[in-house]
Amino acid sequence: MRGFDCDVLVIGGGIVGLSTAYALNGAAPGTRVTVLEKEAGPARHQTGRNSGVIHSGIYYRPGSLKARFAVRGAAEMVKFCAEYGIDHQVTGKLIVATGRDELPRLHALVQRGRENGIPVRELGPAQIGEYEPEVRGLAAIHVGTTGICDYRAVAAQLGRAAGADVRYGEEAEAIDRRPWGVAVRTASGTVVRARALVNCAGLHCDRVARLAGDDPKMRIVPFRGEYYDLARPGLVRGLVYPVPDPAFPFLGVHLTRGVDGGVHVGPNAVPALAREGYGWSVVNPAELAATLRWPGSWRIARRHWRYGAGELHRSLSKRAFTEAVRRLLPAVTEDDLRPAPAGVRAQAVLRDGTLVDDFLIREAPRTVHVLNAPSPAATASLPIGREVARRVLAALAGEITAGARP
Repeated sequence: MRGFDCDVLVIGGGIVGLSTAYALNGAAPGTRVTVLEKEAGPARHQTGRNSGVIHSGIYYRPGSLKARFAVRGAAEMVKFCAEYGIDHQVTGKLIVATGRDELPRLHALVQRGRENGIPVRELGPAQIGEYEPEVRGLAAIHVGTTGICDYRAVAAQLGRAAGADVRYGEEAEAIDRRPWGVAVRTASGTVVRARALVNCAGLHCDRVARLAGDDPKMRIVPFRGEYYDLARPGLVRGLVYPVPDPAFPFLGVHLTRGVDGGVHVGPNAVPALAREGYGWSVVNPAELAATLRWPGSWRIARRHWRYGAGELHRSLSKRAFTEAVRRLLPAVTEDDLRPAPAGVRAQAVLRDGTLVDDFLIREAPRTVHVLNAPSPAATASLPIGREVARRVLAALAGEITAGARP
């Protein structure tokens, strides 16, 4: 009998990895779980660099994992925050149409919200002012179940409550998967042996899948989302979003009042020059070359160059960014926008250039890979964690059953 350091080894200490550890502890108490996170603490990337919104699930295709897990996850996230005393509020939000061409898409969102079981109220121009006096639009919808919270605090609490051995500053460098189990060597030279592996590496999930010997049939193409803070937060009471373009997984530049009372403006979506490229000056030549070698990257560029050019223009021109905000909030000026930390979205892209629009979870021998978990993954993290835990526990149960056969 080979010695195992743990039953399940999770790579990635963001909110999905820590939620998976938490779910394993709840579903199978006594399961030994180790989490490896390359950073010095939890939630240093996607989890800790988003706008802190608890999404309602209104945008997502009925029946999809995003729709089901976001609707369920939003309610569970509010309950989790209340249970552990984590800052949160159920604020509701407005989705505002500022042009006539957006009205059919706004109506489609009403229908989608109802299909997903989300309460939606349709508003005319005067009613918009009742919620947001400084916001202008032709029509809007109010989504009452949207909220805000501190996802860094949520991730940290999940890590504490999971009963797992969470090891920070340990980057997975090599993976050896054998019939008896999995061994992972970290950059420090530590080797951890486990019966099963869960890949929740976010921006690096495709690389970790390849380290394990699996072809993920996708690549992570990083998109940076740039934010500003609003110098006059009193201009906005809550959360205000534009009507998104359904061809893209991005929601457009929006206004979000956070739990600290400040208002975040953004994000846009521009190609990042590194997996962790939080500014134009951050370039990783090897990662950039790998992105450029992936055929899907070029197909995205050819298919959506106009959209990309607009996003790039707003990245390089504060005036252009301000004009995008002014469509919703006419009173805002360039001086009202103060640069804030950016985030990077780990977007899975298929070889044919398709932007994967749902959560993507794939299984391999002794392994579960989470290969696409951008927004609303933080909202949906508790249901995602249970789903991943269910799959890895089923794999372990199958191993035990197979071993018991004569």
